[in-house]
Order: sequence, then C-alpha cells, then structure tokens
Amino acid sequence: MKSLLPCALITGWMFRIAKSQNLGEMTRISDPNNVFVLPSEDVKHEATWLQWPHNYGWDPRHIQRYEDIWVEMTRALHTGEKVRIIVYNWRQKRRVRNVLENNGLDMSQIQFYTYPTDDVWIRDNGPIFVQDQQGNMIVENWKFNGWGGKADWWYDDYIPRDVSWELYLPVTSIPMVNEGGSIEVDGRGTLMAKRSSILNDNRNPGATQAEVEAYFRRYLGVTNFIWLDGTAGLEITDDHIDGTARFANGDTIVTLEKQDFIVPTEYDILTRATDADGKPYKIVHLPLTAKEIPSIGEHGLYINYYAGNNAIVFPIFQDANDQKAIDIIQGLYPDKTVVPIDFTELYLDGGLAHCVTMQQPTL
Repeated sequence: MKSLLPCALITGWMFRIAKSQNLGEMTRISDPNNVFVLPSEDVKHEATWLQWPHNYGWDPRHIQRYEDIWVEMTRALHTGEKVRIIVYNWRQKRRVRNVLENNGLDMSQIQFYTYPTDDVWIRDNGPIFVQDQQGNMIVENWKFNGWGGKADWWYDDYIPRDVSWELYLPVTSIPMVNEGGSIEVDGRGTLMAKRSSILNDNRNPGATQAEVEAYFRRYLGVTNFIWLDGTAGLEITDDHIDGTARFANGDTIVTLEKQDFIVPTEYDILTRATDADGKPYKIVHLPLTAKEIPSIGEHGLYINYYAGNNAIVFPIFQDANDQKAIDIIQGLYPDKTVVPIDFTELYLDGGLAHCVTMQQPTL
C-alpha cells in the first residue's frame, strides 16, 4: 500500500501507542527445523476471507468508496469457494447481507463473523493458515503493529485469534511482526521477501536475517530464501514483496518489467533465482498501466491480483494496458476465469486485490 496518513492525523493517540508498542520480541530458535507448512496460494481453498469496509475508522466514507469493489470480489469468488466476511458489528452484518442479497449472490456460500476491525487489509493482519506435521490445520497469529506504527492496529492484531476461535482451530502466537503481504511462498520450500518490510527496526528491532529465517523455517516450512533489499519508507508498508513479485503454479515468478523496478538489481536477483531443488523459475512479466492514474499521479499495478479456486480477482484501471495484462494472467491460469474489477478507488489508499484477501486452504 502507499499511504494511510489520514489515520495518523485522525487518531493521533492510537498512532502514538502503535509507534511504541507491539514490536517483535523474537527469541532465538535453537532448533529451526520446520513444524508447520504454509501451503501455496494455488492450492484448493476452503474459503477466502475479507474484512468488509466500514465508516467507524479513519475514513468516514469507506463504505461509499470501497463497497462496490467488495461486492464484485465476493461475486467473483463465491461460486468456487466460501467467502467469509468479517463485519464490524451486527448493524453492518445486517446491512451487508442485504447488499449482497440485492446483488443476487448465493448467500449459502457467504458467512459472516462479527468483530471490530481498524481497516480492510486482511492480507497483512489476518490469520495465516498452516498445516502441522500430522496434517491438521493451525492458525498462526504473527504480530501486527500497523506497518511499523504508522496506522491503527489494535483491533486488527486480534483477528487471527478471533478467527481461530470461530473455526475451533488451535492458534499459535508468534512473537515476530510479519505481514502477509511481506512474504510469498511457492509451496515447494521457497520463500520470497524484502528486507525493508521485515528486517526493520519499526517491526523487529535488532533482528538478524538468520534469526528471521529460523522463524520462517519453523513456522512456514521453507528452506530456501529469495531476498530483495526493498526500499524502507516506500509507501506505508516499507515495500512489500506482493507489489513486485508473485509465485504462480509452483514454478513461475510473476514480476514487473525490468524498466519498472525502483531497484534494478532486484530484477537481476529474481531472474537468476532458483527453487529449493536448484531449478530456475519461469519468469512472466506484467506491465504497469500505460498512463499514470490522474487521481494518484502513479502508474497502476496489475501484479497484486488474487487467485481463487475458479476466479482471478484482477485489478484494472480503465487503461490501455488492462487487456494486455488480463491476457497474460489468463494464459498463466487457463483453468480459472480472470474477473477484471476496477480498483482505482482502493489504489488511492495504496492497496489492490491481494492486499484485502486471505486464503484458507482445504486440508
């Protein structure tokens, strides 16, 4: 995401708390052998989770600005998997149910859970569903602190625990700050990430790369790492990996075109990367929008898409490159339907489809 500075201005007291609390408190893992495995996003989903926009937070017009996007995401996904929606309170639950019913959606595929949230970015604050050594599903609760104390985090940090209770699943709390958008896994033992959003004193002060890798080995089941430096201070996230590169189909890295990289050496690292077996990845390039988005002054990103069971929720911007990008992704996922949705309004606040969705795999 790019910027949520209005949050800091409207709720200054929470901003000060977030700046000083909920940092990672990592202890050394003496035996880093993995106990849990994070499946690839490409595996079959039981459900996709969403945090529905509301007007109780920093933006009193969230519903008016975002809701059409959430309706279309739900429409695209609910024919192939459950859509589990977190709503702020019972009033919002009743209203959102009416909105979805009036849009003709199959409500038997949609489930509601009532918990207050600070915002919509469930990719970063939400539950991470992993498999233990006996094949059971576990909810991992990594710490969340509003991207290093830049935004409210109090309610959002509790969401993984709340979800585990609702699903009667065990939860493992991990004393490391880690946002879901900070990591990509290929499902075959490799993790891709940027140092700027993990090895950052606003998340995990004093942590070393070796210490972070030990946590990822233990809690995500990876053994091979592709590290990019990233750019600290770039957008509110300090430069998440899911705005630069994505794994697809276990053997492919989807990334930007070389000229669109802020740090050119990152492109070289990605194109030379190998998987846990030492095999090179296929590289697929996605363009940016042909023109800058007038209301933002930046080119739009297509790489932050979300792959459901039957549908790809794909951000478009009414741009000349929209169809080119759609065709590239359709070729990569021939068994899924690419569903283009105009995400321009959400992009004003720096996020796209992947940022606001979280998969729950079928185990």
